[in-house]
Amino acid sequence: MPYQSPISPGVSWYEATIADRPRYPSLDGSRRADVVIVGGGFTGLSAAVHLAEAGADVVLLEAHRVGDGASGRNGGQLGTGQRAWAEELEAQYGLTRARMLFDLAEEAKAHLLEFAQSRSIDIEYVPGQMSVVHKPRYLKHYRAHAEIMAEQFGYRHIHYMDADETARRLGSTRYLGGLYDANTGHIQPMKLVIGTARAAAAAGAAIHEETPVTNIVSGPAGVTVETGYGTVTADKCLLAVNAHGGKLEPVSAAHVMPIRSFIGATVPLGDDSPVLPGGESVDDSRFVVRYFRRAKDGRLLFGGREAYTADNPRDISTHIRRQIAEIYPQLADVEMTEAWGGSVGITMPRQPFVREVMPNVISAGGYSGHGVMLSNFVGKLYAETVAGNRDRLKLFEELKVPAFPGGRTFRAPLLFLALSWYALMDRI
Repeated sequence: MPYQSPISPGVSWYEATIADRPRYPSLDGSRRADVVIVGGGFTGLSAAVHLAEAGADVVLLEAHRVGDGASGRNGGQLGTGQRAWAEELEAQYGLTRARMLFDLAEEAKAHLLEFAQSRSIDIEYVPGQMSVVHKPRYLKHYRAHAEIMAEQFGYRHIHYMDADETARRLGSTRYLGGLYDANTGHIQPMKLVIGTARAAAAAGAAIHEETPVTNIVSGPAGVTVETGYGTVTADKCLLAVNAHGGKLEPVSAAHVMPIRSFIGATVPLGDDSPVLPGGESVDDSRFVVRYFRRAKDGRLLFGGREAYTADNPRDISTHIRRQIAEIYPQLADVEMTEAWGGSVGITMPRQPFVREVMPNVISAGGYSGHGVMLSNFVGKLYAETVAGNRDRLKLFEELKVPAFPGGRTFRAPLLFLALSWYALMDRI
């Protein structure tokens, strides 16, 4: 029977189709290290690789198995730039800083692809991504964005699609137009998780799964991370738990909130299917974004239903199939082979949360649906920081990311009300 994450509902198609997923032992006794990393997703694993390859003694602690969170269960889309459009960042931070953030994200994209290639990780990369529009009033903003990206940010890989081109590329007339980005694409994320973990272990990092962290203490002797299997004392700590921090560290929990997102996988559609004939990935203009792509074997992977509480829907596939049918009516009765969900870490401005939350403890997360590309690179930038160069990580640390309002008691209910309102706006 395929492995199922204890923190996320459903067996993902990624998990069901990967035969060789290595296990790593739990921590067995206390030890010392140069750096201790809490969290075995993209951020933590990337940091572990680069730190270990630079000669650091690294211990990574994961409460479940590496990739059990969003890193191993997401939609696999890379995207371009930050989660917020470059012109939005320009309005907030000025053109110079916006360009620096955009260039950093472009480097993140190139780094991910180069990292996978140099370590022979078959991430099943497919180029091409479309961002499509579901309401007429958004069309002018999308057209303007393509021009801004070329003229102000030197990115000439995006072009505006009219309704005819959009329909031809999608195989559906559901959307009104959009953007085509030829310089990004999509991957199989669990293969990247597994390959990065192997690279980290090969470089000498000690990875310990099924080792929940119960407390983090920062003091004169460094940082002590406590578990039920022993403690790890280190000079520095990276907290890379994203949406799964719970009560472990209050500052991160106040700034990064989990929302549930759900994905379904259909049976392979066949080479003659009109659905996404070019194999690109797609995201749409809804606040509760719908995202989909064809996998390597031709099946449709479709995500979109979100939930803003800890509850999970009884039948994920029913909700996902209904959304598929809105775009592709011919797939109203398509067979779903897997349906799964997970928690996405979001912040108020949809910008990453990277901050020193206590002495020698840096927390990183809140990628807000743009984490496949950014989280891996933030791990690399953290390794640079440990080596003495914090300048590039500071571009993320200096982002204006406020805490969610309402304190610990009312934060979640207020988020539920706000996001439910935006979901309603998507429909009218």
